[in-house]
Amino acid sequence: MNTILRKSILGIAGLAFTGGVFAGPVAAHAADTTHAAKPAAVSVQGDKLIPHGVQGDQSRIDLNDEQTANVKAIIAATKKAGMDERAAVVSIATALQESKLENLGHLGDRNDHDSQGLFQQRPSSGWGTVEQITDPEYSTLAFLKGLKQVDGWQDMPLTKAAQTVQVSAYPDHYAQWEQQAADLVAEHWNK
Repeated sequence: MNTILRKSILGIAGLAFTGGVFAGPVAAHAADTTHAAKPAAVSVQGDKLIPHGVQGDQSRIDLNDEQTANVKAIIAATKKAGMDERAAVVSIATALQESKLENLGHLGDRNDHDSQGLFQQRPSSGWGTVEQITDPEYSTLAFLKGLKQVDGWQDMPLTKAAQTVQVSAYPDHYAQWEQQAADLVAEHWNK
């Protein structure tokens, strides 16, 4: 394992516990707007956005203006990083799981660590300052920097690529957002 990847994994190992603890409040918050969707057949999107097909039942939430703005910020940061649509799909699916695309500040008693922002990154784990990780562009670029360090991420199922960066206690939960993330990238990539 390369040194940078190892340091990144060790540096964010605390996210494993945080992801599990934090998933409860976020899941509860979104429970009334989340609904399962059957995996959709993907034609044009298949090769680029969902190269492996979706894994399992898919979830979908209705987005408000703030969440849509965060989707657009993730896409813009992905382009700035020189990465493709697949990287944007992985990023958006990760943010859907971690925060439902809400740029969350500290949640008091509902956080037992210092996770914040779209990707629930932690200042104490080296992701950046609170101001940085609650900036959608910065937090996306930080996530993508981690993704770039994952050898072969383009050929992995989305949930494995996201998990390698995030080190969540619930590694398979990213998969449920792949279809909605791909739909959002298809809708907003060329705008």
